[in-house]
Order: sequence, then C-alpha cells, then structure tokens
Amino acid sequence: MSIRKRMNVLFGTLLLTGSLFSQNVCVSTPETSLVLSAPVGGELKHVYYGDKLSEVDLQNINLTGTPDMPAYPVYGLNCPGESALAVKHADGNMTLQMEIVQVKTSKEENAEITAIELRDKVYPFYVNVYYKAYQDADVIEIWTEIRHQEKKPVILNQFASAFLPIRRGNVWLSHLYGSWANEGRLCQEALEPGMKVIKNKDGVRNSHTSHAEVMFSLDGKPQENAGCVIGAALCYSGNYKLRIDTHDDEYHRFFAGINEENSAYSLKKDEIFRTPELALTYSNEGLSGSSRNFHRWARLHKLAHGTVPRKILLNSWEGVYFDVNQAGMDQMMSDIASMGGELFVMDDGWFGDKYPRKNDSSSLGDWVVDKNKLPNGIEGLLKDAQKNGVKFGIWIEPEMANTTSEFYEKHPDWVIKAPERDVVQGRGGTQVVLDLANPQVQEFIFKIVDDLMSNYPEIDYIKWDANMSILNHGSNYLTKDNQSHMYIEFHRGFEKICQQIRAKYPDLTIQACASGGGRVNYGILPYFDEFWVSDNTDALQRIYMQWGTSYFFPAIAMASHISAAPNHQTFRTIPLKYRIDVAMSGRLGMEIQPKNMTEEEKTLCKNAIAEYKTIRPVVQLGDIYRLMSPYDKLGVASMMYVTPEKDKSVFYWWKTEHFVNQHLPRVKMAGLSPDKLYKVHELNRIDNDPLSFEGKTFSGAYLMANGLEIPYNHKVDYHKQNDYSSRVLWLEEVK
Repeated sequence: MSIRKRMNVLFGTLLLTGSLFSQNVCVSTPETSLVLSAPVGGELKHVYYGDKLSEVDLQNINLTGTPDMPAYPVYGLNCPGESALAVKHADGNMTLQMEIVQVKTSKEENAEITAIELRDKVYPFYVNVYYKAYQDADVIEIWTEIRHQEKKPVILNQFASAFLPIRRGNVWLSHLYGSWANEGRLCQEALEPGMKVIKNKDGVRNSHTSHAEVMFSLDGKPQENAGCVIGAALCYSGNYKLRIDTHDDEYHRFFAGINEENSAYSLKKDEIFRTPELALTYSNEGLSGSSRNFHRWARLHKLAHGTVPRKILLNSWEGVYFDVNQAGMDQMMSDIASMGGELFVMDDGWFGDKYPRKNDSSSLGDWVVDKNKLPNGIEGLLKDAQKNGVKFGIWIEPEMANTTSEFYEKHPDWVIKAPERDVVQGRGGTQVVLDLANPQVQEFIFKIVDDLMSNYPEIDYIKWDANMSILNHGSNYLTKDNQSHMYIEFHRGFEKICQQIRAKYPDLTIQACASGGGRVNYGILPYFDEFWVSDNTDALQRIYMQWGTSYFFPAIAMASHISAAPNHQTFRTIPLKYRIDVAMSGRLGMEIQPKNMTEEEKTLCKNAIAEYKTIRPVVQLGDIYRLMSPYDKLGVASMMYVTPEKDKSVFYWWKTEHFVNQHLPRVKMAGLSPDKLYKVHELNRIDNDPLSFEGKTFSGAYLMANGLEIPYNHKVDYHKQNDYSSRVLWLEEVK
C-alpha cells in the first residue's frame, strides 16, 4: 500500500472517534459504545463495550485500564490461549499473524457498518471483521468473512464469529437449556475459573437441549430491572458452540460461532467463508433491559413481519391428531370463527396417496392430498374457510421423508446417509433427513411450498415442522474430500430455500416448529414469523418455558395456545381461566377441540379472544418487564408489557403453588411513567365480585413503588373453587 493511501485510510479511521490523537474506532448505537484499537499495520484490539461514551471519555478511554487482547484472536503465535480462528495452510503451517490493512464505514438503512480488513503478515490470507451498529435498536452484530489467495485450499479448523473479553468480578451467566416438551428452561450461575461450553450438535434443530443465546450480569446475581448486563445471541440455524474461558488473568473470554466439531472446512482460493452474526446488546436496566433491546431489534430487523400483529388461530393437532377429515376441519373452522378467531391451521395427517398418512411412520415426501380423508381437497377446505370467515393454514415437514413413501422409492440418494452404511432412521422407525446440500433437493423443497401457494394462493399460513436430528454423517452430493462440510452445507441449503420462498411469497406467514421449540434462533427467524415454543401446552410448565424464552425472543413470535384438560403431555388438570391467562402472554391461539368444550367454556374463550384483541398491540409490540420469576420459587410469577409511550400496559400474575396459610410477595410494577395516572381493569374476570381496585386510578409512581395486593384465590361459587389463581390487569392512562 502506498504511503498516501495508507495515510488516507488511517485518517478515515481517526475520524471515526472524533479525535486526531487516537487510533480507536468507536462503533455506537443510541445507548451503547464498542471501542476498538485499530492502527493500520497493527493488531486489532478490544478496548471497551458498555454505556455510550462521551467525546471526552472516548478520548481518554485507553488510559483507564483496558483489556490488552486481540478483538479476533487467531491461533499459532499465542498457543496457550483460546482462539477464534485456527487454520492449516496448504504448506502445513498452522499459524496466523494478522495486521490491519484498512478500516471502512458504510450505511445500510438504519445501521452503520464498520469493516476492518486484516491480512496475514506472510500469507495472502484475509479476514474482514464486520460490526453492524443499529441506530434504531441497541444491538451490534459482529461477523467475519474469511478468504485467501493461496494456491491450494486452506483448512479452517476453527472459525468463531466473534470474541468478547468480559472483566472478571461477580459475573453471572444466564442461559437456556431443556429437552423436548421442556424447552427454554432458565439456568443462572456464577462464572468460575475453567471453561464453560454451551453447544449443540443436532444438525437440524439447535435449541432443544441448549440455546445459542446468553446474558452476562456484570455486577452480581442477576436482577430483572437493575444491574449491568451484556446479552449475546448467535444468529445461526445449525450446530453452534459458545465458549467462556476463565483463565488466570482478569478476563472471561467469550467466543461464539459455528461448532467446528467434525466440520473442518476446506476453503478454496478466492472463496469467501462468512460466519453467522453474533448480536450483542448492553443494558444498565438488568436482564429485562437487555431483553427489551433484543425484542426491539428482532421486531424491526430479525423477524419476518415483526411489526405486524399476529392472528388468533386454532390448530387441529391436539384436537384430532392424524384423524383429519373434511367435516371435522369445517367444524373446527366454524367453532373458532364463532369465538372470534381469525385463522384455522390444519396440522399433520392430510396427505399421502399410495401410503396414506395415518401415523408418523409413512408418507413424508409425498405432498399430495389424501382424497379418502379430504374428498374435496384443499379447495374444499379453502371454501369452508371463506364460508366461515377465517383464514386457512396448513402443516408441512418438507426437509424430511419416510422410507415408506413414494418419494423415497424414487430418490433414496437424496437423503443424508453415510457411504457404505445402512441409512439411520428416526421418528416412527422410518424417518430420514433430506440432503439440503443438494441443489435438486433444495428445488424439491421449494416446489412443495411453491405448488401449494401457486395452486391455492388463499393459503395464509404454513406450519413448517422438522422432527428429526441428523443421525448419520454422510452426503451423496458432497465430494468425498468435503464430507466434513455436511452440517454447514445443510444450513446453507436451508437458507437458500428460505430466501427463495420469501422472495416469491413475502406476505406468507410461516411458523417454525421443530418437535416443538427446536428451532428458536435468530438464524431462521428472518424467514419465519413465529415459532412453536414447545409441544408441551401445559399452562403451568409454559410459564417457566415462556419466561426463559422471553429473555431473547419477543411475545409476537411466541405461539402460546389454550389446550385441553387434562393436559395431553403432563395430564395435569388446570382450570380454563389459568390456561387462558398464560396463553394471552404470548401470541394467543387454541389447541383445544372446541366441540369438546361446554358452553360456559366457549363463552369464556370468546370473551378472552375479544379482550386479547384489545391488548394485542401492547403484548406483541410492547416492552417487557419481568417482575417476579417462577424460578425464584416464591409461589408467584409476574410480568408486564408496556407501550413505548407508557400510556397502556398489561400486567400478568400467576400463582405457581398452593398451600394453606401461604405468604406470597406483593409484586411491584415496572416500566410505567411515575407522573402518569393509570386506570385498572381486570381481564378474563371469573370472580363473583370485582377486585377492590377495579376501575380505580393510581399513579405510576405508586404502582412501581408498591404494586397492588392480588388476592390469593378467586371468589367463585363453591363447586368452582380450585387451587389455581391468575390475574391479568389492563392499565390505561387517564388524561
């Protein structure tokens, strides 16, 4: 690089900080700053991440004691430390030493992008590190693009998206774990010396066992509405690995990226390997503050139709399971319409010709209507939907097949299978995963959706399921020397399919279901409108799962349905009022079969749907404030949503256990304007007498300092009494 060109690049870098005496780059959102030391010809280093810095503080930040470590650590010349990137050059050399070539900035709609180009000092090997700072949400996305101009391929052995040092102290980690029917469970623990690893190797569904999102509470045990918190979310649909290395110095070292296990990548000359984004946020308003940042960013930028309120739907699954038929679907459409619902979704069991879909052991891949079940086909269902005044949706599982299917008989080479091995089969004893690396398979999957939407453009909603892991390693499409690319190419293929579908059908609503909550991640949500939190619809357990899920994902994306009693998963019998109140804290829907409900139950649901329509904009688009965690085991869980204008709010209170002479804490509210007055109205009321504060007005200051005393039980007729209690309060500003 010429001296003049190098000086121009350096001058541009200096301007990023507003100081001609600094080589720092400042990446800023409205309330946060991330500072990097970026001298051209030198090493890229992390300086600061936290509250937004003033110009004065920015000028002096290097004098305050900052981490002296690279912003993107590479392996080879500092071997004892963990690295973000590790490679093997064609000549066998396994080292990297990166220096800054240039810093560039650009704008993209409501975001500013800083690109820092690094080059190895010896090899023609390059890494561009990108920082995308949103100007309408306090989130910064970090990712890298890796390329080279060496004569032969370079092997990427490790390729994290980003690295962040976190100052040691009393730092706590909040993260999610679980399993099928118990997803999104919250775990909070102090970070101790050693290595903490959170990872997934499912291949298809990456959020059952653990999540690729974490929060770091920097000043002690996590609090919901106080304390400094860093949140991080890896935007990837496939296998991931989060590493937190606490060594012998003053910092925890946090790495996030694609799981490199059995996925070494052979990078060809001039090929660009792009890592998934790691989204970072910072808040000094506790865990809920970090959640609010993620939710706003998601609705504006990372969720399909994230600012459009969702319809209230009835799904057929728990009502009839595989026993789909024309008359039954018509009846369910009529029922949900009569309750004020807006959408009916026909779940699994509607397809198959040679192999009719009677259970989960056949027919996947054969996406033709079973005329024995639906003699009038999808056309008849759409006519019934129009007659009943509701929209229509349909279930598919396009990435999977059964070996008992016409599809598999024609294309056995289109499934993931290890060479020289028998195919490993999953659900139902016959399920297999399609090889999404194969462009022919990608086209086949796109055509499933394209045929449905071309033939039946009135379809409003697709429930997209994925019920199997990758159980054997092998691709018939990839070459023998690139078999380690399988996991990565699967998800590249998946993204191509999603992009193709969205390009042609931008207005279609699509739900991500994967054996329940197996695909709750920001890698897929740009193409999906919502996700199924869990196959477990038990209201009490859903409080715990939806609480954890809300740490990173907004209510507008959380499908939460009223189901039958006893519950089909836990067999617990929970009153309908309680089931409704839990479901109304997310995207409200129904799983219960209306024909099995009493008239009183139907009336209660009809009223709840009408009241949910009133609060829907606040729940789905408002700011979350979690107040009392079910994980604290105090007998109560409570949270609320507040509009950005702070003129409306919905307050939820659920009793989680029941004892004689129990003493429950009084819950203080949050997020209101202290100077405004709010009128209180109870929704879904079942009590014979209204609450003492029904219709009364209180200041935001009083509600946040004291809360309201919630009765422990409902005042109902004796034969209706039970051990459950819940309340939903609607607060509106009195002007």
